[in-house]
Amino acid sequence: MTAIIPPLPADLNDGLKRLKMAAMRQLAPELLITAKTQRWNPEEFLRTLIEAEIASRDASNIRTRMRQASFPVTKTLDEFDIAASSIPPATFDYLASLEWIRAAENVCLIGPAGTGKSHTLIGLGIAAVEHGHRVRYFTAAELVETLYRGLADNSVGKLIDSLLRNDLVLVDELGFAPLDDTGAQLLFRFVAASYERRSLGIASHWPFESWGRFLPEHTTAVSMLDRLLHHCHTVVTNGDSYRMRQARTTGGTRPKTS
Repeated sequence: MTAIIPPLPADLNDGLKRLKMAAMRQLAPELLITAKTQRWNPEEFLRTLIEAEIASRDASNIRTRMRQASFPVTKTLDEFDIAASSIPPATFDYLASLEWIRAAENVCLIGPAGTGKSHTLIGLGIAAVEHGHRVRYFTAAELVETLYRGLADNSVGKLIDSLLRNDLVLVDELGFAPLDDTGAQLLFRFVAASYERRSLGIASHWPFESWGRFLPEHTTAVSMLDRLLHHCHTVVTNGDSYRMRQARTTGGTRPKTS
């Protein structure tokens, strides 16, 4: 028979509840029995409770930061096939160290579709979240649309400051669609505001010399790249698309569903 675990005394339960120590309050009744039967010293009992509370809060904080980051999918660095990628292992390892975030440096991933840019970008973002950083993911279109909304009430500056409370802002699919003059200026304003303050992670299929294809003004492209690349780790990806290789491997068929 399973032993019945007596509840905490009401005053202890209420005190832990008031202090918002949910993990301690949940674990303490069973741990008290363990401590008594195994004759733990007081320090061991207290240490176990504190470690459980810290672990619970860390996990809760990670869940909150993951939700706030707005990743479209979950893609981790551990799942990335570095052997099939054109990214040098030493470069990948450095990016995975996240030292560049602590130094407020940028990362730019440049290459054709399907060569691992988005997976790497999201994987770095998830790793940053797990290491305590605040992260926000956007496609370039989503970021520009968000900044556009600030024009209506003249709050673009406050909106940018709010976004830059994150340690890392990820901008995927830059150049997927051309920007008008206003959108380009808003994007430049955001990049300029982040300069030497926060880290940006950028993914684009356009090489830097071709950014004039989606930015209407040459001077805007030059000024944006000047700030973006001053403290930046550029990674050029190439090769066949992962998705196309997978499609050829499976013969373009989809698994049957019942």
